[in-house]
Amino acid sequence: MPHFCRMFLILVVTMFLAGCLALPIKDPYSYSSAVGQGGGTPFASYGEGRITAVRVWETNNNYYYYYYYYNYNSNNYISGFQLRYGNTWSPVFGNEVGEKQEMDLFNDEAIVEVSGKYNPADYICYLVLTTNMGRTLSAGMPNQVSFNFYPSNMGNELRILSGRFNGAGITSIGAHWGLVDMEGAGNSTLETALETVTPIY
Repeated sequence: MPHFCRMFLILVVTMFLAGCLALPIKDPYSYSSAVGQGGGTPFASYGEGRITAVRVWETNNNYYYYYYYYNYNSNNYISGFQLRYGNTWSPVFGNEVGEKQEMDLFNDEAIVEVSGKYNPADYICYLVLTTNMGRTLSAGMPNQVSFNFYPSNMGNELRILSGRFNGAGITSIGAHWGLVDMEGAGNSTLETALETVTPIY
C-alpha cells in the first residue's frame, strides 16, 4: 500500500475514534415514575453496595359480606418494606404490620423488575420483585391497576425505591435504576430520589 494511502487511512480511523469519544455518554441511571395515590410522608431507600435482601409486609383485610348471597372481598395492601444494602438493612418504610415476605439474593443476583397493582384511591395492593435469575418475591393481592417498572439501560439494576406512605401503608412507589459500581457512595443518589417524589399541595 502506498505511503499516502496508509497515512490517509490512519487519519480516517483517528477522526472516527475522536468522533466516538466526543459522543455524549448516555445517562447510566433511569427512573420509573411513581404510581399510586401519593398521600403521606415521602421516602427513598438508601445504602451502600448492591441490594442483597428484601422484606415486604402485607395487610390482609379479607372479609365476607352478605347481600342476597355471600361474596368475598379482598382489601389487601402493602403496609411496609425494607431493603438490605450489602450487610446493612435500611429503615422500614411504612409499617411492620401483617404478614412478612422475605427474600435473600444470591451473589451476582439483582432486582431487574418491579411490578404489581395499585388502587388509585389508596394503597399499593400488590408488589412483585423479580431478579435477573428469574426468582420473585410477591406480596399482597393482584387487584386493581397494573404497573411494571424496569431499567431503561441494559445491565442496570434496582438501586432505590421511593414514594410515599401513611399510617397504614404504602400509597405510592417508584423505582430508580443504575449500576452499583458507578455509585461511589451508596447513598449518593438519595437527594435525587427524594426530588422525584411528587409533593402534596
